[in-house]
Amino acid sequence: MDFVFGLPKDARGNTGILVFVDRFSKMVHLVAVPETITASGCACAFADTIFRLHGLPRELVSDRDPRFTADFWRSVFKSLGTRLKMSTSDHPESDGQTERANRVLEEIFRGYVHSFKSWSEFLPMVEFAINNSVLASTTHTPFYVNGLRHRVYPPY
Repeated sequence: MDFVFGLPKDARGNTGILVFVDRFSKMVHLVAVPETITASGCACAFADTIFRLHGLPRELVSDRDPRFTADFWRSVFKSLGTRLKMSTSDHPESDGQTERANRVLEEIFRGYVHSFKSWSEFLPMVEFAINNSVLASTTHTPFYVNGLRHRVYPPY
């Protein structure tokens, strides 16, 4: 779980993306967020995006962003019986899957994000494209690894 910030403000005031990556399937979920998002807002995004679709994870790895280290998060995970694991400050690569997803997002958006104020409206399609790509580490798409069928693109 990590953030990508520095995007132009969209119509809803969002300037960043909260990125979730499943460690097993490599499935990516993206949530447009304002830079002022709080720990409580992150928890709501987690519940709406991850818990709703996948249930409760055994572990959640994040960097040491204050929005993830807040006492609120600690109490949420303690009550749910889930461990919150922080990447070490000297080794952010311990959350490498999310860092890799962030680099992919940056490359995808670099070309057109400043031309479109509605970049956040494209997040579902970006998420679809990432999750429908065959990964070298699994030789399958994240959709397939999650027990779903390969998605079909419309013919053009």
